Amino acid sequence: MAAKQQKGKAASVPLKLRLKAWWEGYDTEDIKKRIGSRQPQEAAKEEPKEVAPTKAATAENLDPWDNATVDIAQYIWGKGFCGPGGPEYIVSLSKLLALSPEMSMLQIGAGLGGPARVLVDRFGVWITGFEESQTLVDKGRKLSKMAGLEKKAQLEQYDTENFDGFDRKYDRALSKEALYTIEDKNDMIAKIEDKLKPGGLFLMTEYVISSDAVLGKDRYKEWVVGERHHPYPVLSDDLVEMMKRNRLQVRVSEDISMQYVDMINKAWAGADEVAAKLAKREDGTMMIQTLMREAEFWTRRKKMLESGDLKLWRIVANKKSGGPSMMSDW
Repeated sequence: MAAKQQKGKAASVPLKLRLKAWWEGYDTEDIKKRIGSRQPQEAAKEEPKEVAPTKAATAENLDPWDNATVDIAQYIWGKGFCGPGGPEYIVSLSKLLALSPEMSMLQIGAGLGGPARVLVDRFGVWITGFEESQTLVDKGRKLSKMAGLEKKAQLEQYDTENFDGFDRKYDRALSKEALYTIEDKNDMIAKIEDKLKPGGLFLMTEYVISSDAVLGKDRYKEWVVGERHHPYPVLSDDLVEMMKRNRLQVRVSEDISMQYVDMINKAWAGADEVAAKLAKREDGTMMIQTLMREAEFWTRRKKMLESGDLKLWRIVANKKSGGPSMMSDW
């Protein structure tokens, strides 16, 4: 009877094999075809049906982050982080900003506040982070309070589509993979520049496309559908031009995609161990399904980066001032 019920259905790929396939770059659909001829009793033991990947969160005010997804993110990326780049990376990335306890910094794309707390702890800088997700802001505030940094690593929720601007001046600005979901990037850059003090520094890491031709590719369209928010990536040259148009002098403009891919690979290398821990929880089945959705989410991004169609770009710029640039010796 089980054999009849399974007839015509795609074979289920066991969790450990799916994670291994992701890690080694194989297509799970191909693996399904290869194991489709297994004995009926094996098919009857298959895991609960996997939940389909979430669609892009395009509806107004829809928060794509829920408690389970936040928990999985921290299992993979580390406590207080919801994407690539742990403490060492954040410190290295920000070394050219010459941060100090006397400085204030604006951050957009603050996530759970992990990067902000790292920089506060390391350099003593005062940071206000802005984040679209209210879930991430609420949980990030709790983490900052637990660390005794609620005043120095503040988090605020903002709506990128209906945002009037920042209400104070800052010595530094950081945008970590935050502009690619904003359609009017020039407007946001202008708002950041407006509140950056003369001589202030602006560090950005951003997803960009390698050429306009990428927009017509099926792989790109699949990536767009699978993102949490609808992406609007542009060419790196376009970003640089926007910075210049807003009176910012670009000092560094470089591709750091392979470093980023390496961080993704290292973080997800232990996903099977995470799955084993999750399986012992009462909500283990649901959490493992969430883990698999996140694995698929990062697989799509990783494939785009490895293909070269999508790149992770780093830009460092300073706001023009009457005095000598702090970066004049670069």
